Amino acid sequence: MTDEVKEVSSEFQWYVVRAITGQEQKVKRYIETELEREKLSKFVPTILIPMEKVYKVKDGKKTSRDKSFFPGYILVNAHLKGEVAPIIKGINGVVGFLGSGGEPIPLRQAEVNRILGTVDEMSEQADLGMEPYVVGELVKVTDGPFSGFSGTIEEVNEDKKKLKVMVKIFGRKTPMELNYIQVDKE
Repeated sequence: MTDEVKEVSSEFQWYVVRAITGQEQKVKRYIETELEREKLSKFVPTILIPMEKVYKVKDGKKTSRDKSFFPGYILVNAHLKGEVAPIIKGINGVVGFLGSGGEPIPLRQAEVNRILGTVDEMSEQADLGMEPYVVGELVKVTDGPFSGFSGTIEEVNEDKKKLKVMVKIFGRKTPMELNYIQVDKE
């Protein structure tokens, strides 16, 4: 490792780049490409879009898709030296950095740990194919004969990945036992 790279690595901080919502992946690729072209990639080693897996049951089949955890925001671990910040700001789809007066303000380490911890937790939960549910939460049934009905969670059984949901059908509250993947949060 050269002295210049050692010097740079001690200067890395996390910044938030605001991007057009829904175009985070495209903006990330543009940033990577532009930094590579300008030979400045060593100043931005990590570009992260916090994602969560969302599971749904449609026509009896379980499907999953990635959804942005912070829509419109991209996290960059960078040393904003020289032209790095202006290059990122000038990329198509970038609104700017989070900060005051147009100046990028780095995240505090506690914020970074919380965000990265949440992302890690979500990826672990995604591996398990579940979302955390709590008693009293409102959910919508997405699968089965009562698809489209809404109800309140009365009981959560994390071991079996099942919920007891009270659904109002024809004016009467009816208890239903549903799998995690048969409901969506409202």
